[in-house]
Amino acid sequence: MPRILIAGYQHETNTFAPSLADWAAFTRGDSFPAFVRGAAMVEQLAGINIPVAGFIEAARRTGAGAWTLVPSAWAGAIPSSYVTKDAFERIAAAICEDVIAARDSDGLDAIYLDLHGAAVAEHAFDSEGELLQRLRNLVGPALPIVASLDLHANVTRRMLALADALVSYRTYPHVDMADTGALAAELLARRFRAGQREPLHARRFPYLIALNAQSTFLEPAQGIYEELAALDREFGAVLSFCPGFPAADFDECGPVLWGHGERAEAAVERLYARAAEPAQWRVAVLPAREAVAQALSLAAQAGKPVVVADTQDNPGAGGDSNTTGMLHALLAQGAGRRFPGQVALGLMFDPASARAAHEAGLGAEIELAAGLGKAVPTFTGGDSDAPVRGRFKVLALADGKVTLKGPMMTGLTVALGPCACLEIDGVRVAVVSGKKQLLDRELLRMVGIHAEQMRLIVVKSSVHFRADFQPIASHVLVGKAAGPMAADPGDLPWRRLAAGTRTRP
Repeated sequence: MPRILIAGYQHETNTFAPSLADWAAFTRGDSFPAFVRGAAMVEQLAGINIPVAGFIEAARRTGAGAWTLVPSAWAGAIPSSYVTKDAFERIAAAICEDVIAARDSDGLDAIYLDLHGAAVAEHAFDSEGELLQRLRNLVGPALPIVASLDLHANVTRRMLALADALVSYRTYPHVDMADTGALAAELLARRFRAGQREPLHARRFPYLIALNAQSTFLEPAQGIYEELAALDREFGAVLSFCPGFPAADFDECGPVLWGHGERAEAAVERLYARAAEPAQWRVAVLPAREAVAQALSLAAQAGKPVVVADTQDNPGAGGDSNTTGMLHALLAQGAGRRFPGQVALGLMFDPASARAAHEAGLGAEIELAAGLGKAVPTFTGGDSDAPVRGRFKVLALADGKVTLKGPMMTGLTVALGPCACLEIDGVRVAVVSGKKQLLDRELLRMVGIHAEQMRLIVVKSSVHFRADFQPIASHVLVGKAAGPMAADPGDLPWRRLAAGTRTRP
C-alpha cells in the first residue's frame, strides 16, 4: 500500500511590491487557509477548490483508493513581495522534518506537493526549486515527487529536473485548482505504473506575457488551452503551459510549456508553434479616467453592471489593495451622483477607516482620509494617488468572516477583520482590514453591497474577478491607475532577467 506524503507551499511573489510575506502572512487565514500541519491538514483543506483537496479526493477514489496519505504541512499567503527567510525556513523545515519522520518509521513511497511555482524568497529566488532540492536530498533520486502548479508559475529548469512530474492549472480565473490536484494524482499513478519517470520535453518563451492577456475567458489563451487538451488526448501526454507571473525579477521569470509522456515532444512542439507568436499576446488597458468615462457611458444604456478592473492594485498579484486612483476618477466624474447608491468599489484595504466606522456605528457620518496614508513609489505611473478625504456615511458593518461561493476557491472561509461599507458622494466603498482580491460576490455582499443591483463596479483584481462577476456584467473594462502590479511588464525596472528575454511580446 503506497504511502504518499502530501504538503503545500503557495505564494506568488511580486518582487516589485511594497509588502513582504512574513510568517504572520502564512498564519492569518485572510486570503488562504492558515498554516496547518499534521492530521488537521486533511480535515481543514478537504472540500475547498484548491489543488491539495483535489489530490486528497482523487486518492480516496477507486483506483487510487489503496494509497495511504501522510499529511505534512500546508502554507499559503496572499501575493506580495519576497517571502522572508524566516517564513520560508519555517515552512521548509516542517515539511522536511515530516519527510524524515515518515521515511524512517513506516517508509515513504512518494511525495505530492501543492506548489504555486512563482514564490521568491529573500535568500532563494527559485524557492520551490530549493524546497524540491532539499526533499530530493532526503529521499534520493528514485522516490517519485509530483507537484501541481499555478498557471502563473515561473517554472525553472531545476524544478523540471528535480520533480518526476509537474502539472499546472489550465484556467484563468483558476476554477480548476482541485481538478489540477486530481491530475497530479493521475500523473503519480502513471509514474507508479511505469516504474520510472516518463519522458519530458519543455520549451521556454523569449518574452513576458502581461497578466491581463492570459485570461482563458479570452483569446488567444482560450483557444490555446482547448488545443492543449486535444493534444493530450491525441498524444497520450500530459501537457502544461504556464504563461508565467511577469513581476518576479529573477533570471527564469517567463512562460514555459512542457509535457510528460512517450510522445510529449511532438505534442509540445505543436502547441508551441501555436502559442509562441508574440503579437497575439498584446493587450490594451485604459487609463483610469478614460475607463470610468467609458463605464459611465455604457452604464447609462446597460441593464446589467459594468465592471472595471483596477488591475494595478490587485492584491492577488502583489498590490496592497489600497490605492485610490480609481476612486478619485469615480468621484471626479460624479459617478455616484449620476447613479446614487449604484456605484461600488472594493475591496479597499484600510484597517484604520474600518475601525473608525465600527467605533462610530451604523448610520454615522465620519471624516476620513481613505486609502493610502502616504504616497509610495508604485513603478507603474509615479507615486500613488493621495488618500480620498471627505465625509463618509457608514452604511454597513461586518466582522469580515465569509465563506466564498463563486467558482474561485469555492468553500473557503476567509477572515478579513472589521469591515464596512462607506459611502461618499453616492459611491459605496467596501473597506476591509485584511487583504483579499475581489474575486467573489460574497465579499461585497458581506457589507451589504449586492453586485447584481449595481450599475458600475470597480474591482481590485486583474482577471480572477471574471469567474463570478463576468456572468452578471454587461461589459468588462480594464483600468490602469497607479499601483504596484504593472499591467505592462515593460513598465517595471527589471535587473535580473535572463539575457534576451523581452519584457513585452
